Amino acid sequence: MPAQSRTAAHLVAAAKAHVAGLSPHEVAGELRGGEALLVDIGEAEERITHGSIRGAVHVPRGMVEFAADPTSAWFREEFDPGRRTILFCASGGRSALAAEALQTLGYDKVAYLAGGLEAWREAGLPIEPEV
Repeated sequence: MPAQSRTAAHLVAAAKAHVAGLSPHEVAGELRGGEALLVDIGEAEERITHGSIRGAVHVPRGMVEFAADPTSAWFREEFDPGRRTILFCASGGRSALAAEALQTLGYDKVAYLAGGLEAWREAGLPIEPEV
């Protein structure tokens, strides 16, 4: 087996260097403005176990690029390359990777919630149970 020169941690670090990471309070402020699209990229099981942030659209990580691409059969109307789009996951790694992928697709107002849902909870911000 060939030696691995990079790890998932390297990919996440590189993504975080290219994409804006916002604090929970910065995200909450942008959400109060009402124009940002908040995307929960966690798996369904995570949402059931840990809840989510009110108003978040659920698109599992494996479908983000397809949901955001207007030429895709799985395109979701909520996505717009000109709209502020903020992604989050449990701790921030997957959402940084997904945000970088959206930048590649032409989304220039994309960011991720640094620290993810875990940081949101630690900041004392509300989490909605998944039903």
